[in-house]
Amino acid sequence: MLLSEIRKQIDAIDSQLLPLFVERMRCAEQVARNKMEQNLPIFNEQRENQILDKVGSNAGDFDTEAKMLYTVMMSLSRMRQHKMMHSGTAAREKIESALQNSAPLDGLTKGKTVACVGSGSYANEAAVTLFPDREIHFQSSHNEVFHALEQGSSDIGILPVENSSAGSVAEVYDLIMQYRFSIIAATTVQVRHCLAAPRGATLKTLHTVTSHPQALSQCSEFIRENGYQPIQYANTALAAKKIAEINDCTCGVVCSELAAEQYGLQILQKNIQNNMHNRTRFVAIKKELSIPKEADKISLCFSLDHKTGSLYSVLGRFAMHGLNLTKIESRPARAAVSDLDDFQYDFYLDFSGSVSDEKTLDLICELSSELNNFSFLGNYVEK
Repeated sequence: MLLSEIRKQIDAIDSQLLPLFVERMRCAEQVARNKMEQNLPIFNEQRENQILDKVGSNAGDFDTEAKMLYTVMMSLSRMRQHKMMHSGTAAREKIESALQNSAPLDGLTKGKTVACVGSGSYANEAAVTLFPDREIHFQSSHNEVFHALEQGSSDIGILPVENSSAGSVAEVYDLIMQYRFSIIAATTVQVRHCLAAPRGATLKTLHTVTSHPQALSQCSEFIRENGYQPIQYANTALAAKKIAEINDCTCGVVCSELAAEQYGLQILQKNIQNNMHNRTRFVAIKKELSIPKEADKISLCFSLDHKTGSLYSVLGRFAMHGLNLTKIESRPARAAVSDLDDFQYDFYLDFSGSVSDEKTLDLICELSSELNNFSFLGNYVEK
């Protein structure tokens, strides 16, 4: 059969499929009306699994493709029902309230204090970039940044979440998923590590190099080539302070030039990072939800059961709305048990978009009503 003839046949089949699909969606609307009357949930996992099992057994060699088709159709059906039933009321009211109080980032944070780890650290640089005129409170750990916000001693926290060479900062993502504070801004800082040491030290006198694990990883080639022993520390700036206090010419530190100068260390070599284009992304967090004007990035987190297709069913919804995912992180849920079959995973997502867009807000509200431990973390400005 010629290709043109096959395509005519496909067109004829499609002309029959489309009216049937529309009819199926009309039925979904009737289902929504019944569920509203009976106060029933939209998502019925048992019913959907029964449909998929039946479709798979009847589709022969095309069982996988048929299941995927029906998974998408059922997802579309749920989307329609969510819209009719005004799902996610609590999430919608919270977001719309934040939008009503929206203002430029500088206006939302005027007079606020900022917490970050380490004077002279890259977090310090990010804090100055985002909030140049704010008072900065320096903390000794990422956990203390969250504590400062929780206790009200600081209003905004600055945290590193991702490095272009070493990847995600797992500790920070764990804390974000634990506290679930609002993200109000993000920025990227160019990372230029140097090797610093007490006065009188040389490259040859050093035996050990201390720094944050991420910094050590980002400079691993230089450390290995020189035969230094890497020693992990809480962060780069505090590591520089410690090396200055020890004042031992066998001990060096990987840190910023600012930290080296601040703690009176001599810089033995600049730009020792593996990648000369090394960058770290930082986020600014706030305890209460605030949405700056011109926000263009959204973050959220939720839990999923450790089951085949559970993540695909969620991510497919973003594709349907034309939303571009830029980050996915997963962690075993804190309450997960030892049996792998009962595991739940916490997921963190970043994607481009604005809750001022009605369809994007609808999607977030839909997900909030379906997913366990769902949190809208914020719609913010990426500088």
